[in-house]
Amino acid sequence: MKAIILAAGKGERLRPLTDDRPKVVLKIANKPIISYVLENLDPFVDEFIIVVKYMKEKVIDLLGDEFRGKPITYVEQGEEEGTAAAVYSVKEFIESNEEFFVVNGDLYFEPDAVKGLLHVFKKEKGDAGIVVKEFENLSQYGMVEVENGKVKGIIEKPGNVKGYANLGIYIFKSDVFDYIENTEISERGEYEITDTINLMIKDGKSVVYYNYEGFWSDIGRPWDLLEVNEYILKTKLKHEIRGVVEEGATIIPPVEIGEGTIVRAGSYIIGPVKIGKNCRIGPNCYIRPYTSIGDNCHIGNAVEVKNSIIMDNSNAPHLNYVGDSIIGENTNLGAGTITANLRHDKGTIKVEVKGKLEDSGRRKLGAIIGHNVKVGINVTIYPGRKIGSNSFIGPGVIVDKNIPQNVLVTVKQEKKVIEK
Repeated sequence: MKAIILAAGKGERLRPLTDDRPKVVLKIANKPIISYVLENLDPFVDEFIIVVKYMKEKVIDLLGDEFRGKPITYVEQGEEEGTAAAVYSVKEFIESNEEFFVVNGDLYFEPDAVKGLLHVFKKEKGDAGIVVKEFENLSQYGMVEVENGKVKGIIEKPGNVKGYANLGIYIFKSDVFDYIENTEISERGEYEITDTINLMIKDGKSVVYYNYEGFWSDIGRPWDLLEVNEYILKTKLKHEIRGVVEEGATIIPPVEIGEGTIVRAGSYIIGPVKIGKNCRIGPNCYIRPYTSIGDNCHIGNAVEVKNSIIMDNSNAPHLNYVGDSIIGENTNLGAGTITANLRHDKGTIKVEVKGKLEDSGRRKLGAIIGHNVKVGINVTIYPGRKIGSNSFIGPGVIVDKNIPQNVLVTVKQEKKVIEK
C-alpha cells in the first residue's frame, strides 16, 4: 500500500523559521517533522510518494530515495494549489482500484490513528476514510459531520462549536481522481480535498471515519512546535548518555546526550531534555525540562534554558535566559541577551501571524528567532516577538516589535560628557 504525503506548502504562518526552508524539514526534538510522519506510516505501507514544491530540494536532500528500505518517489505539484490538486498530481503513480493513504506532511500523530482508520475502512468496506478527533472548539478546524458511522459532510471552520475535526489523514481508492476533476476552486483560490470528499458523499459513496483519541497536532504556528516538542520529550525520550559528563555536573533523568557532547562541571540538567551531538554544555548552566538542543550547539556559563527548542549550530554562550522560545539554526545570542516570556498582566501571549495578531493561548511564550541571526550583547526581546533570518541585532536593542529578515537593527545612544 502506498502513502501520499503532502509536503508542498510554504509554511507562511511559521515564519521566520520557514524563511529559507519548507516547514516539514523543521526539527522538533532534533528530528524533522516529516520524519515522524514517515515513521508512523511505516508499519502500514510499502512505498512513499511525497508531493513537493516550495524549496523541494531541501526535502529531497533530507530524505533521499528511501526510508527504512522502502522507496520514496517525489512528485512536484503543479501551478494549481490546494490539497486536491496535490493529490491529483500523483494520479499516474496509482493503479486502477488501488487503495492508498493521503496524509498532510505537517502533522504529528501516533500510529494508532493510521491503524484505526485502516481497520474501519476494511471492516466497513468504505469508498474513502478520514480520521477525526473531538474538540470543544472547532474555530481552527474543518468540522466533520457524522451519522451512523459514516461522514455526512465536511464544513470548513464552523466557529466556536464542539464536534469532530478533520485531522488531515485519509484513505482513498483510485476513483477519487474522477471526483477531483469535478472539484471546483474554493473561496481561498485552492482545490480542497474536503470539497472532493463532499462530492463523493453527494454521489452516494461510503465515506467512513475513525475517531482517534490520541495526541495530534497540526503544526501550523510557532507555538505548535513547542507543544509537540514537550509531548515527544515527555512520552518518547529514553535516558541515554553517549557523551562525556564531567564530575560536578548534575543530570536528572531522562536526559539524552549525543556522541561528542561534553557537559562540564556545575551544569544542572533536569529532564526530559534532549541534547544532540558535539555540543558544549556549561560550565555552570541550568537546563530545565522540555528543552531540545540540536547538534554542534554551545550553552555556556550562567545560561538558563527552559522549555525551548534550540536548533543545530546555535549558541547561547554567556549570561543568557532562553525561556519558552525557538532559536533557529546558526544563530548566536550575545552575552546578556534575555528572552522575556511572561506579560506583566499574566495574560496570554499574542503573536503576529501573516500580518494579524493571533492569541497563542499560552501564558508563557518567548522569542521566535530565525536562522543565521546574530544578536548583540544585552539585547532584550519581548514575549512573542519574531526576529527574521539573516538579521543582525546590535548591542542594547530592546526588541519590542517583530524584526524582518535580512536587516541590521541598531540603537543610537545620546551621550553627554560633563567636565568634573
